[in-house]
Amino acid sequence: MTSQAQPQPQPPADTRAGAAVKAADRAHVFHSWSAQGLIDPLAVAGAEGSYFWDYDGKRYLDFTSGLVFTNIGYQHPRVVAAIQEQAGKLTTFAPAFAIEARSEAARLIAERTPGDLDKIFFTNGGAEAIENAVRMARLHTGRPKVLSAYRSYHGGTATAINVTGDPRRWPSDSGTSGVVHFWAPFLYRTPFYATTEAEEAERALRHLEDTIAFEGPGTVAAIVLETIPGTAGIMVPPPGYLAGVREICDRYGIVFVLDEVMSGFGRTGKWFAAEHFDVVPDLLTFAKGVNSGYVPLGGVAISAGIAATFETRPYPGGLTYSGHPLACAAAVATIGVMADEGVVEQAARIGEDVIGPGLRELAERHPSVGEVRGLGAFWALDLVRDPATREPLVPYNATGEANAPMAAFAAACKARGLWPFVNMNRTHVVPPCNISQAEAKEGLAVLDEALSVADGFLA
Repeated sequence: MTSQAQPQPQPPADTRAGAAVKAADRAHVFHSWSAQGLIDPLAVAGAEGSYFWDYDGKRYLDFTSGLVFTNIGYQHPRVVAAIQEQAGKLTTFAPAFAIEARSEAARLIAERTPGDLDKIFFTNGGAEAIENAVRMARLHTGRPKVLSAYRSYHGGTATAINVTGDPRRWPSDSGTSGVVHFWAPFLYRTPFYATTEAEEAERALRHLEDTIAFEGPGTVAAIVLETIPGTAGIMVPPPGYLAGVREICDRYGIVFVLDEVMSGFGRTGKWFAAEHFDVVPDLLTFAKGVNSGYVPLGGVAISAGIAATFETRPYPGGLTYSGHPLACAAAVATIGVMADEGVVEQAARIGEDVIGPGLRELAERHPSVGEVRGLGAFWALDLVRDPATREPLVPYNATGEANAPMAAFAAACKARGLWPFVNMNRTHVVPPCNISQAEAKEGLAVLDEALSVADGFLA
């Protein structure tokens, strides 16, 4: 049992303060990924453990972990104390110097990354990690192109959004960024007419190799994959696929980049999801769970071969806040909490014993659930209009009235005190990795009720 099992009593309701927060937000805050006049952000008064609450005193069980980053829950006292202590010691310092918190965070991360990924380049988040990983790959190989999957999300900055495969790329896709997209394996909605995981892996690898052949192997700098795609649907790759990508990269001298911004730091029941598949990339990007999102931090873990490229040749990239002391102190404390409290092991147990079995039981009762997939504290329900045809409950990239079924499902969750992660026709179950069994079962019970709403939209 971790120290996050039950939240502390929350302050009394203060509706007037909540109204003031909402008014200031609506007057001045420009929100990401939103039509500003069509949104109604909830005013949050506080959070602790697996819960947050509004100014009216309503409490929500957070099945989103913020944006899949509060891997140890909100307000863990050890991490809060570490940030406070670091603020009293050295609030900030330029990245060109050796700073204790920065050095220790890098050491602890390098101890846990697979293989020889022992050099750490710090960024402020995941998108910047992808930006720099792609830059490193291009400089290391002298090649221009990057291959990535259609079902993917890698960040909102210039290179990262072009590497992204989902529709958030479309408004900013320059078409000249040197990115080529391909189909990664996804048996439930296979583009390869596969009937087994083995067929899906084999055919997806053949498709990737064909793509490389027609693009020109000597032009491809990197293949960038989320180890387990996150926002795009939590599709666990079939056995052998990532190992096959590793072999293709080795054969053609291509840099293999794994994006573990969402799947890293315990989320899947391992420190890094790559451990499930026995693969070691050349570059590994991280963020989010590295310090539970308490202070912005991301980075690239770099292999010895790529690090050697920049041993006497300057790396042409950097950030003012790279390895910020407050963020690194939070990372040191978070990694310590995860080790001492068995958070990675807890994520594995909760997935195997509670979340996975619970979601599969829901699938048996609710015809709107087409597929259950995931690992650890990283799961998705693929919701459908017709279980036989697997037609999604809402169309791809649906908005407005077309998205009404998913909006109704989400509203049903929120009305019952559960904050869901909803994307397209899916709901993701991504609570803090140290969620208790009682909390997880509480959330599953709400999902059971809300899925009855989704069932009402079946064809």
